[in-house]
Amino acid sequence: MENNSNENKKRKGQHQKYHSNKSHQNRQNTENKNLAKESNINQDIQEEEQAKVEVAAEALSNDAADTVEMSDDDANDIGNISDLEPKKAKKTQFDDKDHTQTEDWEQYLNMDIRTGLSAEAEKISQNIFLTRGLNDIPDPERVNCRQYQYSACKLASYDWISKLDIALDYTEFPIAEVRFKNSHKDFYLLPTEGVFRVGDIVAVEANPGHDIGVISMLGLQVKRQLAHKHINPADVSKKLYRTARYTDIEEWIATVGLEHQTMLKSRYTAWDLNLNMKVNDVEYQGDGTKAIFYYSADDRVDFRELIKILAEQFHIRIEMRQIGVRQEAARLGGIGSCGRELCCSSWLTNFQSVSTSTARTQQLSLNPQKLAGMCGKLKCCLNFEQDTYQRELKEFPQPNVQLKTAKGRGIYNKIDIFKKIVWYAYSDDPSTIFAIPLEKVKQIIKMNSEGKMPEKLEEFAIVNQKKVEEGNNYSMDELKHIADS
Repeated sequence: MENNSNENKKRKGQHQKYHSNKSHQNRQNTENKNLAKESNINQDIQEEEQAKVEVAAEALSNDAADTVEMSDDDANDIGNISDLEPKKAKKTQFDDKDHTQTEDWEQYLNMDIRTGLSAEAEKISQNIFLTRGLNDIPDPERVNCRQYQYSACKLASYDWISKLDIALDYTEFPIAEVRFKNSHKDFYLLPTEGVFRVGDIVAVEANPGHDIGVISMLGLQVKRQLAHKHINPADVSKKLYRTARYTDIEEWIATVGLEHQTMLKSRYTAWDLNLNMKVNDVEYQGDGTKAIFYYSADDRVDFRELIKILAEQFHIRIEMRQIGVRQEAARLGGIGSCGRELCCSSWLTNFQSVSTSTARTQQLSLNPQKLAGMCGKLKCCLNFEQDTYQRELKEFPQPNVQLKTAKGRGIYNKIDIFKKIVWYAYSDDPSTIFAIPLEKVKQIIKMNSEGKMPEKLEEFAIVNQKKVEEGNNYSMDELKHIADS
């Protein structure tokens, strides 16, 4: 019996040893595969970096060769091609599931090629507080942030009350508006003691802990702002504690510096969990105990597992907020087809629905590539002139109104709102259209209502045009010249 038990123990030990060796071998094989995969990825990255450096160097050398024959003023006007590189990097960082490309551009931007950047562009690219309305990183030794300027603030406000020749004091309305990241603003009750100014870095109440922000509005301006946003002053309950201390500002600078890396890591974690979502922005609380993760998704997302992983990884409280594609474009920023900064990232905050009927009203072709903005939706600027177009269209006749003449009936073809011209064609000969001024069209309609008919449309037209040449765009001077000839 003892021999059998010893033999069983021996076999059991050999069996366990075999499985342990086998599992160790499997782990070793897995590690070797991962190392090989990483080496291949690093090799690809190095090759891509080398190719990009060569292309950029060639572009810079070409620019240098071109500017040899130019004057200093001309060269300054044209600028350096490397000034565009930060914009390319910003766009590349948000490409879906492109880990290596993001790292490539980050390493590429840290190369010596960046020496070609202007001092101002390099300063802006390194300013992590630009989204908080600060032109530079705040100085912990100064309570009032002198870098606070309206040029760096999306929702800036102008204190027009201070220009009035009347005695006003902000204590008459003890509520302050405090600005945080991007368009995030809130109202807080001022303490009974202390003097505060616009631009002061202050500590305010948060849940939990405290947050750090910049005072953007004081006094009776806040009262008008509350009325504009339909907020009752009695409902403002959050408190403004004090001006920020030296340690508060230092901690604030440190937490803001973590936002970009936190966003990238959280985005990769969401991809690893196969979540159909995209983390667009991260906003840390001033004391570093909480962070708001802004994400966009087409459908509802179960991110409970993601929150657990992020909380363990960053040791902070996590709050997830879903935003739409328009809000995403507002946070990322960019240049529109008009050549200016996106309205949503510079001043627009209230998004209104835009429909294709707006494009039809403005006589625009329904081309999605031309009507869509950076967010993929219809451009918000289509609504800007909609009221003007609707008001002007009231003066024009309805498309179903026909002009009766002795030669035949004139059917509606198109209109030109700016030149106040309506194009008509005969019902039996639609190949030729006539440009008739709006006043003369109203005259013909009035004659028809009185039972009278003119001889023909040619008497009123300032130009006759074949329909195949419909795309020609004549100015009023050209139309008059054609009519006179």
